[in-house]
Amino acid sequence: MNATSTNPTTGTATTARTHPWRGIMVATTLPFHDDLTVDYDAYAAQVARLLEAGCDGVVPNGSLGEYQTLTDDERTQVVRTAVEVAGGDRVMPGVAAYGSAESLRWAEQAAEMGAGSVLLLPPNAFRADAGSVRAHYAEVARAGVPVVAYNNPFDTKVDLTPQLLADLHSDGSIVAVKEFSGDVRRAYEIAELAPELDLLIGADDVLLELALAGAVGWIAGYPNALPASSVALYRAAVAGDLDTALPLYRALHPLLRWDSKTEFVQSIKLSMDLAGERGGPTRPPRFPLPEEQASVVRAVTEKLLADGHR
Repeated sequence: MNATSTNPTTGTATTARTHPWRGIMVATTLPFHDDLTVDYDAYAAQVARLLEAGCDGVVPNGSLGEYQTLTDDERTQVVRTAVEVAGGDRVMPGVAAYGSAESLRWAEQAAEMGAGSVLLLPPNAFRADAGSVRAHYAEVARAGVPVVAYNNPFDTKVDLTPQLLADLHSDGSIVAVKEFSGDVRRAYEIAELAPELDLLIGADDVLLELALAGAVGWIAGYPNALPASSVALYRAAVAGDLDTALPLYRALHPLLRWDSKTEFVQSIKLSMDLAGERGGPTRPPRFPLPEEQASVVRAVTEKLLADGHR
């Protein structure tokens, strides 16, 4: 069920969703000027373009948005920009931080701005045990905004297993999970242990498998570069329209798999540049792709563009 409301910043009519973390929520890249300051005007245009292409919302200050390299003021302004363009219910700010108190502060700020949900990694300063993870999510949930857990055991070294996710949901700390483990078998165990917990696709290269397993959303990377084709793929996949989804998935997969590689930020930004959108540079310690990798991303992206994907 949706309800019409007015964006308090822009005065434009928006449609508030009862489950604003569902659908295609694009983990947005962040454009920088040549001097590596944030280009907020380009970011505003990027958010507008993604919504116009049929995406449901955006996730600023995630890993793709290089949040680790931003100052507090920059991080705040990125969320403010997204909310001004999209309306708060269509914005899911990343609130990851080393300490629970800092994550809570970011979640409270997101709530004040009207965000519909927030995305939260487990503690990542150390290999946290289950009790520490549950305490972390319970603390951030105090902000009162729906929390989407982000399971990325590769980078955080903390695995939000299906049982731990069920415990977090039972605690009332989370409403959904961005599942990035790559193990599609977990979808069925999560559904058994926590049937009311929303499963969100967390890696582009398992989109079809998780959509068919019951995912109700996609926190997405490659729509930054090819939004129209990505929207068509997701809509067909969740509808079970394999005649449409499977050929699209096969065509796009050589790019989608880069979302799961260490160099995902540089890869997606390179594809954006090739598609005529503002990808641009990354902030150190991320540097441009080595030519061997760049040539692969370039060739695949140019082929897809030549084939009419946008």
